[in-house]
Amino acid sequence: MDSKELINPIALELNIKPKQIEAVLNLLADDMTVPFIARYRKEATGGLNEVEIREISERYNYAVNLEKKKEDVIRLIDEKGLLTDELKAEILKATKLIEVEDLYRPFKEKKKTKATEAIKLGLEPLAKQMLEPNYGKQKEDIVNPYLKDGLTYEKAVEGAKYIIAEMVSDNANYRKYIREKALNYGFISSKLKKNAVDEDVKFKMYYDKTEGLRYVKPHQILAMNRGESLDILSVNVELQPERDVNYLEYQVIHKRHLLFADEIKEAIADSYKRLISPSIEREIRSILTEDAESKAIDVFSMNVKNLLLQPPLKGKVVLGVDPAFRTGCKLAVVDATGKFLDKGVIYPNERRKGETVDEASLAKSKKVIVDLCKKYKVEIMAIGNGTASRETESFIASVIKENNLNVKYIIVSEAGASVYSASDIAKEEFPTFEVQERSAVSIARRIQDPLSELVKIDPKSIGVGQYQHDVNQKELSQALDNVVTDVVNNIGVNVNTASVSLLTYVSGLSKSSAQEIVKYRDINGKITTREEIKGVKKIGPKTYEQAIGFLRIAEPIEKLDMTSIHPESYDKARALLEFMGLDENAIGTPEIKEAVSKLDKEKVLNKIDIDEYTLNDICDAFVQPLRDIRDEYPTPILRSDILHFEDVKVGDELEGTVRNVIDFGCFVDCGVKYDGLLHISKMNKKEIKHPSELLSVGDLIKVRVIDIDYDHHKLQLELLN
Repeated sequence: MDSKELINPIALELNIKPKQIEAVLNLLADDMTVPFIARYRKEATGGLNEVEIREISERYNYAVNLEKKKEDVIRLIDEKGLLTDELKAEILKATKLIEVEDLYRPFKEKKKTKATEAIKLGLEPLAKQMLEPNYGKQKEDIVNPYLKDGLTYEKAVEGAKYIIAEMVSDNANYRKYIREKALNYGFISSKLKKNAVDEDVKFKMYYDKTEGLRYVKPHQILAMNRGESLDILSVNVELQPERDVNYLEYQVIHKRHLLFADEIKEAIADSYKRLISPSIEREIRSILTEDAESKAIDVFSMNVKNLLLQPPLKGKVVLGVDPAFRTGCKLAVVDATGKFLDKGVIYPNERRKGETVDEASLAKSKKVIVDLCKKYKVEIMAIGNGTASRETESFIASVIKENNLNVKYIIVSEAGASVYSASDIAKEEFPTFEVQERSAVSIARRIQDPLSELVKIDPKSIGVGQYQHDVNQKELSQALDNVVTDVVNNIGVNVNTASVSLLTYVSGLSKSSAQEIVKYRDINGKITTREEIKGVKKIGPKTYEQAIGFLRIAEPIEKLDMTSIHPESYDKARALLEFMGLDENAIGTPEIKEAVSKLDKEKVLNKIDIDEYTLNDICDAFVQPLRDIRDEYPTPILRSDILHFEDVKVGDELEGTVRNVIDFGCFVDCGVKYDGLLHISKMNKKEIKHPSELLSVGDLIKVRVIDIDYDHHKLQLELLN
């Protein structure tokens, strides 16, 4: 099939012009990366973003695979001598893989079944004849010719019914009708299995639950699936047998006055119960699971993106604290650039359950904190939110208050910190450190530059999704890799300070080429021009083209090297500066900001060989050469005193940070020991279908406490406008 025939349906579905889709596919075929196309080929794509470009690629690949499947099916059926023009037209008309599978089903080589055994006995012609009216004949007249080799009348009819049952089951139109009706009007139910043990009562709401397939939520499907896999729940799709069987009887028997009508009805009932119903139920479970997994991956990706985009607290000396009980809290001080300065350990919390900390040990721990803060002029203490977090927070708050320290503290998500601490990256960076000491460094750096630190961790371990371990891991990894790639390239990377982990996500770079850049830096010192990067091993012309626009030089010889302007457009950028009567030294100054605001862009487009997209991007880069999109996001809440969970009352108004967004709401850290649940129904926005339409990870919000369960440490919140 001509590629244009594949492109047109995609254009219609995505509401994107065929010309744009064709441009995207050509650029991808030329080994250009998605970030590069989105940033530097806007004139070709019409300004499509990364998500749209990937969507085009995915839809096109699906369409190509669909066409390949159609060709294979047509060839296989034709080889059997069973292809008709009508069947071929049906196959070519199919728009989904499952439709092609349905049409191919009758022609597939089957394993041993009741029908195949009956066919071996030569009963297929009898089955076909039973489906005819057979006017003026008796049943025996039809069946008796097949009674050979000891075959009885009853056995012959039974065998023919098995063949008819399989014929009915294999009919693509029947299956499509039943599947679509089920998806619209069927139900899914879950029940607690007999003798099942649900220790944490996690699946209580699914012990006896029935939900319409049209209305069941993705997170409910994933919860049911997990409960089933843990042998706690039994899950069933409930079809409508009476309606479906009536439909099949109408299709096969209606107005045909079949001699064997009763036997055909029995075959249809058998077909539905033994073949169609179990198969359709499996298909529906698969459809629901795929859809639920896809939506869970979308939610996880969105949360990871917002977490990575949390604004860095630049230029702050930070003391990282990895809390613990028995083993002690590990400490690590890093300077304003993230460089490790010092480490230590304190024991402010109980060693064993029920034990109190003696005054001498407590005083010693306080002195360690005070000494480190004063010696290194610590401005912020970052406390991990794991085990003993709130006990440690209480201790830190008391130290700040008692010693009148000019220090704030913040609770930091330490999800994935243990994964990083045990990784080869961490071992290479701090070979002599204990695992928890590496965690303390990571926790400190996470508030200085969340992105630079979090890229060292497998995105799946960051822990801001729902049921991420239950979904397709390959698809999850790809989606999260895309998210990290987009964030890194949207922000840009300082080529002189970026780690190998960060550089690896830059458009066009691989781990080995990222390692070569760091190795080059170590040997030759700071890189001062983009041109210099051409001399780094494993940076060929194509890699340079795809990567260079995303690599920044903070203190360059060539002023344009600090911007997001690609070197291929430097001549255009210089021509624009000349048009405005300025030089490169004006970049980033109030003078150029004013000049850009007064610029007659129509005149520029007529005078300089430049497209509108590139012109706008160059103007933006002139005004804000080191723009960081994270600066637009709210900065984290810094605290100096603690609020205890026991002190919170219904009606209290609190300020909190969104930690995780899920299908039914979000979890909010309000500075008490446990995150509170803000249910979607309490967001005071009736029109939203998903919490992500209103809130994102990292958002600072005001909430009111509407319910507290002190025994189970549960906090119910509502959003204040």
